[in-house]
Amino acid sequence: MKRKNNNKKRVKNYNESILTILKENKNISFNHKQIASKLGVNDASSRNQIIKNLHKLAAQKQIEEIDRGKFKIIISTEYFIGKVDMASRGNAYVMSDNFEEDIFISSNNRCKALHGDTVELYIYKRKQNGKLQGEITKIIKRERSEYVGIVQMNSNYAFVVPDSNKMPVDVFIPLSKTLKAENGDKVLVQLQEWPDKAECPNGVIKKILGKPGEHNTEIHSILAEYGLPYEFPPEVEEFANNINTSITKEEILKRRDMRNTLTFTIDPKDAKDFDDALSFKELSNGNYEIGIHIADVSHYLHEGTVLDDEAYKRATSVYLVDRVVPMLPEVLSNNACSLRPNEEKLTFSAVFEINNQAIIQNEWFGRTVTYSDARFAYEEAQHIIETELCNIPKDISITNKSYETTSLIKRAIIKLNELSRIMRKKRMKAGAISFDKVEVKFDLDKISNPIGVFFKTSKDANKLIEEFMLLANKKVAEFIGKQSPQKTFIYRTHDEPNNEKLQNLQRIVSQFGHQLNFENKITTTNSLNTLLKNVKGTKEQNLVDTLTIRCMSKAEYSTKNIGHYGLAFNYYSHFTSPIRRYPDVMAHRLLQHYLDGNKTTNEVIYEEKCKHSSNMETLATKAERDSIKYMQVKYMQNHKEDKFLGVISGVTEWGMYVEIIENKCEGMIRIRDIKGDFYKFDTEQYALIGDRTKTKYQLGDQVEIQVKKADLLKRHLDFVLS
Repeated sequence: MKRKNNNKKRVKNYNESILTILKENKNISFNHKQIASKLGVNDASSRNQIIKNLHKLAAQKQIEEIDRGKFKIIISTEYFIGKVDMASRGNAYVMSDNFEEDIFISSNNRCKALHGDTVELYIYKRKQNGKLQGEITKIIKRERSEYVGIVQMNSNYAFVVPDSNKMPVDVFIPLSKTLKAENGDKVLVQLQEWPDKAECPNGVIKKILGKPGEHNTEIHSILAEYGLPYEFPPEVEEFANNINTSITKEEILKRRDMRNTLTFTIDPKDAKDFDDALSFKELSNGNYEIGIHIADVSHYLHEGTVLDDEAYKRATSVYLVDRVVPMLPEVLSNNACSLRPNEEKLTFSAVFEINNQAIIQNEWFGRTVTYSDARFAYEEAQHIIETELCNIPKDISITNKSYETTSLIKRAIIKLNELSRIMRKKRMKAGAISFDKVEVKFDLDKISNPIGVFFKTSKDANKLIEEFMLLANKKVAEFIGKQSPQKTFIYRTHDEPNNEKLQNLQRIVSQFGHQLNFENKITTTNSLNTLLKNVKGTKEQNLVDTLTIRCMSKAEYSTKNIGHYGLAFNYYSHFTSPIRRYPDVMAHRLLQHYLDGNKTTNEVIYEEKCKHSSNMETLATKAERDSIKYMQVKYMQNHKEDKFLGVISGVTEWGMYVEIIENKCEGMIRIRDIKGDFYKFDTEQYALIGDRTKTKYQLGDQVEIQVKKADLLKRHLDFVLS
């Protein structure tokens, strides 16, 4: 039965409603009839209330009468720009550069803003409960328009319930825009209009991802949640497949020919693309010529093509637990650009003459052609380093060429390792931070089910490659950055750590007996390195590693060079991975542009490209973390009966997080599930303390747990104490 239309709509607060209308339209004047229409009222009583309140607000100098009966908001300096961070129950906080603290926004003052939106807001003059409060008056830019969720079908319409707990409303879908999705399907929905009087936005289903809980559905959902593609458009694949990837004599003549210089790659054993190779030559003066050779992606990837547009849009490869979503199609990433053994390749190189003290005597940058003599996995190179199997006298006559080459490479690896250790020691002495955080990896069966967990640690072979890649990145940045007049370039920047977060770290690690010294930059870096060294192998290592990383500022791409704090470099760029990072492609193009003697390029254009690359890197990192969390939950589904020893990694007012020591899976024990007492959160001690027993659970404590619930769809683990 239809309800009768009743024009006597009740307005709860005329002052607030009028101000909201005028703030949302601050450049427009309204009379009482127009405001009544906006409020959806037309009775005489409501109109009289509107007139009365308009004059009252004008008397309070909140609005002004610019013409007879026409009113406009008085523009105040209390309007600011910020970003929305959604909280529970539809409330939000806005982070603004104008304030150190976040501004609280109640759900009825959110102006339909969503998480991540850039908004204009008005700050109330008085604080409430000691906190700044305000209201959003305008949405300047939507952060996103697409969400992943579950379809709920009705007879005449549908709703999509978003997966994200940061999305406070469902999305209304007309039946004509459901893409024939079935009830319960997981889909990608795009927001369209959001009518003024509607509680939720209208949308259209863009893609059916599959049935919830199925492996590919969940992996594709993770990618879709962050707007990351998992396949290339047909026109991009076709363009890439038609590129001439042959190496001509004419092209070789344009380059430095280093095919006869001993060259090899060291990569993970499961790597499919090889960005970089090292060459090694002993010079007659006792020094060494060491080349860092990088795939010359820019030779194939030309600006203005659909291939380049797609690479820029992606900006990075995405490394999920069970797959890689590449920045470039396979014909380039795994074939033409990959520095595979026993193949000639076009490369962009940084070549250094280095003495036995790892001091650079000469440097050269430019395009080359190389030939990789061998491919080593990190494990194989590590074996050579540990056993020194290259102890073959230099003057011995070896007739077997392949054996001779192998011996030379082994000798090269030993020397490169010696030099890399010296370089690393110098970097640490200069104030670099030594992060050796354990990476969680999974053994997967044929259908990508996790059947085991292992940890990836950085050994000498990894550090060898790392140091020489750092050297190339640093020296390329120095080469451009020190030129006069100044030239536009792509820098990888890293600001100094957040002081407030450092103080918070000190409070936490002091509970484990560690002390930090923040007197100056040197004492800060030294004490952080000492902390990271001292916790290695302890129960609190992963917790302290994670907390220390969170103290650091976020590394970003920028044309404005501020140096790299974590590496202790004044100049640093990304040059060594153009197959998987678009900023490296830009660095190659700019370097060649300047090597050719050209003037500087447009900084504004490249700064915008840097911001895009940084944003895409952030999204890719979030997707990678979500895929790890998904696999952890999936793995723990099969271990509900087992007991595990864990470390308390976080404490909040609603419970404590526990990380299992043997597999690094993290879950939550909710306060209501801790039996035997009523527990409260102590903010000073980062602990839950029992009212009666005074039993204390705090950061770093070991506890034994069992899995209570493993929710694959929400990617969440609930634990209980066992």
